[in-house]
Amino acid sequence: MITERKDGFDIRVRLTPGAAADRIDGAEAAADGRTHLKARVRAVPEKGAANKALEALLAKALGAPRSAVAVARGATARIKTVRVTADGAALARSLDRAKALCGGET
Repeated sequence: MITERKDGFDIRVRLTPGAAADRIDGAEAAADGRTHLKARVRAVPEKGAANKALEALLAKALGAPRSAVAVARGATARIKTVRVTADGAALARSLDRAKALCGGET
């Protein structure tokens, strides 16, 4: 679910747009056995609004700047790869928070 990179890390996320509230529901296993983080946002999937809401939600949850979080793959799919970039101590804090959100799974 979390893939560490030299300049940050990637998180696999299953996004549900049009929800009643913005929230992260924790880790879940897909039918293929791969795990992902479940997230819901109020925004609808039009003109990238749901992706932007997901980026903002994850940035807040990870304590990362909004500019450090971006959907890297799956812009029009439910399963997305979100890339978090940072350096030094900020990266370590964000990665620790991501692991906690995912229940320690990577």
